[in-house]
Amino acid sequence: MALFDRRHRVRHRLARRSRGGILLSVVAGVAAALLAAPSGATSAVESSAGGGGAVKSFWLHWNGTPVSDEVLATEARRRAYIVLNAWEGALVPKLKAANPEVQVFVYKDLSSTRSYACRGGVDDAQLPTGVGYCQAEREHPEWFLLDQGGRRFEYSGYAGHWQMDVGNPAYQDAWAANVVGSSKAAGFDGVLMDNALFPCDAYHEGVCPAKYPTDAAFQDAYESMLAGTRDRFTAAGLKTVANLSNARLHAGAWDAYTEHLDGGFDEWWLTFDDTNLLSEYPEGWSRQVDQIAANEARGKITWVQPHHSAGAERPRRYALASYLMAAGDRTAIAGVERTDGYGDPSPWHAEYDWDLGTPTGPYRSVAANVFRRDFSCGTVLVNANRTDSPPTTVRLEQGQVDERGATVSSVSLAGTSGAILRKPC
Repeated sequence: MALFDRRHRVRHRLARRSRGGILLSVVAGVAAALLAAPSGATSAVESSAGGGGAVKSFWLHWNGTPVSDEVLATEARRRAYIVLNAWEGALVPKLKAANPEVQVFVYKDLSSTRSYACRGGVDDAQLPTGVGYCQAEREHPEWFLLDQGGRRFEYSGYAGHWQMDVGNPAYQDAWAANVVGSSKAAGFDGVLMDNALFPCDAYHEGVCPAKYPTDAAFQDAYESMLAGTRDRFTAAGLKTVANLSNARLHAGAWDAYTEHLDGGFDEWWLTFDDTNLLSEYPEGWSRQVDQIAANEARGKITWVQPHHSAGAERPRRYALASYLMAAGDRTAIAGVERTDGYGDPSPWHAEYDWDLGTPTGPYRSVAANVFRRDFSCGTVLVNANRTDSPPTTVRLEQGQVDERGATVSSVSLAGTSGAILRKPC
């Protein structure tokens, strides 16, 4: 699903059997440290000294549309990670044949069971969830969360999605056992755990479950779920990445959840549409960028997904340059550049084939809310001031080649824009 900051509502179509969504988080002191830092100060969270100059990308094939063998082979060779639905396990060997190194994940919702996947009292053989609705209805009705009036929670806007009690140890055990068993049988490398939620009214604005009436209680339940299932996935050799959308709005939540995971996914990252771009103040650019840095420092995966339309160069480059500010060996990006949701591979851009080399250090501030990261073969610049702020000029020590192929000695950046530059090395 696509749940994100209510100030940035963006509607998109969603295939009936597919997915869910949420955001990531942030280290509370990072933004304040950067805002207070003088020009030239380094980031409060340092990213990996290893890779980062070459873009890694992922593909979320969530809508279940048929894919040709040619497309599968192409995407397997150029993506670091691919996410499939549970019923697409037959695609895994085809992807691995094209590229044994690609990591293939299966989509599973942490939070819900789906009544539309229960037919004639029998759950579908391959589910988008970890627990079937028919089984839960018949054997464990106590796993369904209730509101203050004793009614079950159905996701607002998502018919047939019923919110479950992730804090219940029996639910956790059943969820993990089912997901591990089916994932291993199909040959998946890992699991994308959707809907690792933060606000207690995430899918019912203004209404929280009776059992978890506060955000703190709700988040404790999710931490319990992630911690309680961790050992089973580790023992099975399955990597876990959770959809942590909007974590930046909850201090410490990103680190608290990813402590029990192999990584985090920010489904709505920096650009919410062509004009709604996240700035540093008051929105929190560094909170989302430093999610990458924090994960890289701990050896964890990060996936980030900006949203904008095809051909919208400013938001695309702003997001890509921001990604390069902190990316290391384990971070990947894929933009949603269409209005019809997910499924087809996100477009491939020329910059994805560039290699800026080894980063010389973490990103740093070079002016108020203007940031720079240097590489052995290039430089990345971001102006994270508000979109309507005046441009800032950054001078370079030597001429570098910009995205249009021109050699430049300085770059003028408007607010919420970025530049990716190359130099001989």
